Amino acid sequence: MSLDPQAKQLLDALAGMALPNLDDTDPVELRAMMSLPAGAKAAPVAAMDDVLVPGPYREIPVRFYKPEGEGPFPLLVFFHGGGFVVGDLNSYDPLCRTLCHETGMMVVSVDYGLAPEAKFPQGPEECYSATQWLVDNAQSLNIDPGHVAVAGDSAGGCLATVVCQMSQQRSGPSIAHQVLVYPVTDFNFDTDSYRENGDGYFLTQAMMRWFWGHYLNTESDGANPMASPLRAENLSGLPKTTIITAGFDPLRDEGVEYNDQLQAAGVETEHRHYDGMFHGFLSFAEAIDTAAEATDYISQRLKSVLAET
Repeated sequence: MSLDPQAKQLLDALAGMALPNLDDTDPVELRAMMSLPAGAKAAPVAAMDDVLVPGPYREIPVRFYKPEGEGPFPLLVFFHGGGFVVGDLNSYDPLCRTLCHETGMMVVSVDYGLAPEAKFPQGPEECYSATQWLVDNAQSLNIDPGHVAVAGDSAGGCLATVVCQMSQQRSGPSIAHQVLVYPVTDFNFDTDSYRENGDGYFLTQAMMRWFWGHYLNTESDGANPMASPLRAENLSGLPKTTIITAGFDPLRDEGVEYNDQLQAAGVETEHRHYDGMFHGFLSFAEAIDTAAEATDYISQRLKSVLAET
């Protein structure tokens, strides 16, 4: 197995950038460095609107992406990545626009609270609350509550599947499908993929330790299934699942293991593994052909699964 040539070219370019030492970096400063403008040149949508929805800790900023048509529209609730510490609505604007355009779904991106200001479990509680509010207000929002999916990458993948677990435990809302892109599923650095890919492939083990250190109140929180969904006692009854993993990703093994555990619990899953890719590759669709292909695959999975419900 070797890196895809386009992936290697991009990683080589990123390696030449002067990135800060995380031990000396304040999370707020890192967010400012990584903040991006909204993707005005990305795929067209009929309308986009930023609103605040009620939450358990504060009003939660969300961004609506409306597709062409009259509706009511199937709903995709999206949770961005960033190690629970960085990332925002603008960072994932191009991807959300593309998913809205390609699927015809109403996409709602949730700007959940970031650590260390918003420690665990504020993130999952806000993501669940936003999802519940969207379904509760489906009629006024022109949403079809019978066709709801969640998606996220990395930390957002963790939050997406935790929302599904919470929905099952709290008797709703009903979620038909979850898309988990190289998800965080376990507070555990003792895996082959961490040993093989812990440095030099965009996401490093040092970064993940820094992220977890800001997110958790104490390391004992890492055993909580709301932080480590792989540790849930019972995964049966969760919605149909699409999981994407990457070969040169420290999180590869926990994504593979989560897929295996879901299947063992009787959950219908489809696992797509990209050998030559690294963690975060989906965000580089303009530079990596495989990223565009993976985005198209996600769109097709969402359309086909929701058509069955």
